[in-house]
Amino acid sequence: MTVNDDSFTNWKHREETAESMIPMIGKLHREQDVTILLHSRSLVNKSVVSILKTHRFARQIAGAELSVTETMPFLRALTTLDLGPSQIDIGMLAATYRTDDRGLSVEEFTAEAVAGATGANKTDRREGRDVVLYGFGRIGRLVARLLIEKAGSGNGLRLRAVVVRGGGQQDLVKRASLLRRDSVHGQFQGTITVDEDSSTILANGNAIKVIYADDPSQVDYTAYGIKDAILIDNTGKWRDREGLSKHLRPGIDKVVLTAPGKGDVPNIVHGVNHDTVKPDERILSCASCTTNAIVPPLKAMDDEYGVLRGHVETVHSFTNDQNLLDNYHKSDRRGRSAPLNMVITETGAASAVAKALPDLKARITGSSIRVPVPDVSIAILNLQLAREATREEVLDHLREVSLTSPLKRQIDFISAPDAVSSDFIGSRHASIVDAGALKVEGDNAILYLWYDNEFGYSCQVVRVVQHVSGVEYPTYPAPAV
Repeated sequence: MTVNDDSFTNWKHREETAESMIPMIGKLHREQDVTILLHSRSLVNKSVVSILKTHRFARQIAGAELSVTETMPFLRALTTLDLGPSQIDIGMLAATYRTDDRGLSVEEFTAEAVAGATGANKTDRREGRDVVLYGFGRIGRLVARLLIEKAGSGNGLRLRAVVVRGGGQQDLVKRASLLRRDSVHGQFQGTITVDEDSSTILANGNAIKVIYADDPSQVDYTAYGIKDAILIDNTGKWRDREGLSKHLRPGIDKVVLTAPGKGDVPNIVHGVNHDTVKPDERILSCASCTTNAIVPPLKAMDDEYGVLRGHVETVHSFTNDQNLLDNYHKSDRRGRSAPLNMVITETGAASAVAKALPDLKARITGSSIRVPVPDVSIAILNLQLAREATREEVLDHLREVSLTSPLKRQIDFISAPDAVSSDFIGSRHASIVDAGALKVEGDNAILYLWYDNEFGYSCQVVRVVQHVSGVEYPTYPAPAV
């Protein structure tokens, strides 16, 4: 048998293994509200090839490819346990089992590692929480996709309604079409139909009421059977407590803003300060995409090396706030054609760091350049450290943070030498450390951080909403602190 024959036989065997994983992963998700992860990436509703690619990608972080034949025994062991709602990372189970020298079987080790999610320790399955989207633009539609994807067992977040301004004839059909197809993020994974008589979009069985209103004061959500809902404001029209309080109408319990909050509105970056949200806080912000991209790696660097000061330069994709062709704009430069120019502009991300990381004493400055790409940006974080370090030391630290720390859902790590911006479209992480571009000299470190400023940010928004709604379930094995 030739090498080619061996490789193909091995591939077919791995395909068969991944195929047999799919019903196990689906059943755990539907019946027990258990989400199976692989190094913080969900395997729910993934294809055979997607499962294999996710295993292969583990080599970028762990240094070696992870085989489905290694993780399958742990998945099989999980199906025999009385599990409660949780997230279980079979990649981490396999990795920690390799270093365990107690001679335990896979079944014994797995049962011990997830003991907090079994038997009397199980978290109770919580009732679904209603969610309303106020605004249905770039972020609104991506958040909608994520909420529909995560509806799964029916016990999590339930997208009940979208509030928009009336747009004339066939408004509902056009909005459904924008949800169905996206020039950047591709087609919606599932089916979408429209019921114009009831002003409803049906997406993968989820009935989403489309409510037309020009102002929050015009809506009584209880009239649509909505109660104790979390409203996500994607318009950015109101950013302070007074303005956002307009949303606290009958049926709405909390308001989450997908833009930097002003005044005393808490700016929350999931993974960094989400645990500071008080239970009685009704209004909060998810800050900006750039704040979410820089704050987790900034915290990781400050925790290990200390940061004395820093500057962030963002090279940011253009947005709907800019003009296609030169036209009037209230900002000095954003009126110039977005697809034809690099545009110097301001960023509020540096000043927002203080809200998300109040213990950081370093002064962080920032600026931004908008460039002619529709999605994915890069933040160049230039830091003066409190002690000297080597490039290898910093790389090892950031790789480990992306793999095992509480920030592993926020920070990804890539060592591919030929990576470019479009490779990160659809990334669910807040930022991705580019290992090849990292520079360290003495006490100076320059980090290059890719981020999908649309989808990665939307994932961070949904994580915050899950947290404040009480449907964010624990992850096993627990990340190293």
